[in-house]
Amino acid sequence: MLRLLGILVTVLCAIAAAVVTWPGFFRLERTFPIAQIVSFRGVLVVVFVAALVLTLLLALIRPIRGLALALAVVAVLAVVANAAVIMVRGGTGTDALPVKSESSVRVMTWNTAGSATPPETIAKIAVAMAADIVALPETTIETGEKVAIAMRDLGHRMWAHHAEDPSTEWDAGSTTLLISPALGDYAVIESSLNGTSNTSTVPSAVAMPTSGDGPIVVAVHAVAPRPSYMQSWRDDLQWLSDQCGDANVIMAGDFNATVDHMAGLGQGDATLGHCRDAAVDTGNGAVGTWSTKAPALLGAPIDHIMASRHWKASGSLVLRSLDGSGSDHRPLIVQYEPAG
Repeated sequence: MLRLLGILVTVLCAIAAAVVTWPGFFRLERTFPIAQIVSFRGVLVVVFVAALVLTLLLALIRPIRGLALALAVVAVLAVVANAAVIMVRGGTGTDALPVKSESSVRVMTWNTAGSATPPETIAKIAVAMAADIVALPETTIETGEKVAIAMRDLGHRMWAHHAEDPSTEWDAGSTTLLISPALGDYAVIESSLNGTSNTSTVPSAVAMPTSGDGPIVVAVHAVAPRPSYMQSWRDDLQWLSDQCGDANVIMAGDFNATVDHMAGLGQGDATLGHCRDAAVDTGNGAVGTWSTKAPALLGAPIDHIMASRHWKASGSLVLRSLDGSGSDHRPLIVQYEPAG
């Protein structure tokens, strides 16, 4: 009887480890509480390592040695599998961008946590990164205009656009988007502005080129997957997937989701709709962008920059030197080259 109980416990632990390691296989990646757990793969590795140490210690107790060693095997496999996923996506990250050419486009996203981040700080980073597109979730248009003015004074002109949801409290109800005049003139589409077609709770801005041949630009902010917002969160991810059709699209912002949560929402080998995740493609896909209170390798990579097949990511960078700037998110910058 005890042996059967030990086998049952081992099987259940193995299933639980498999679910949090490959949630997409079980189609549970957007289900509470699996969605919350898989956001932090670095933490999962630490937990499974701790479980391994504990089971090896328990193996010193003769009556439960068999069960403890079986559980140790499960823990070892979970550690290896999760560590492998992290390394494939870019476990240690890269810390440099390639030289920018005339045809390159640099995109930056930074959830500024409202007024926690001074406009001058945002402007200095955007100029230093030579950003052509800057997506700023939780940033009002008033702050966005201050950023644009500061960037202009630093010799880097940008046009400010935004979308807002007045029903959402404080600055989370606004998303600002800055676009370089070099990409042409842009306008935020009406359905994005008035919320008739938008993310559910915190707004996203869809900017269409009105002149020139620049890409459609989507400044993203999806609602966080809190227990009471799970369906809204799932709807947001589906809406964002729909925005990246076969057209020329660049998306950037706070998706409040890792690439694990996007399983099944991409076409072919794309991550979301027809868009591929630039950080994953360039070795930064496992570096946490939230929260700045945690080491980057233990954080959740929920801020993304993606593009359709018209663009190829040549480099990316998660800025870790600004963890004390006020925001609880880290800036993400990507350099794109036209894909032929």
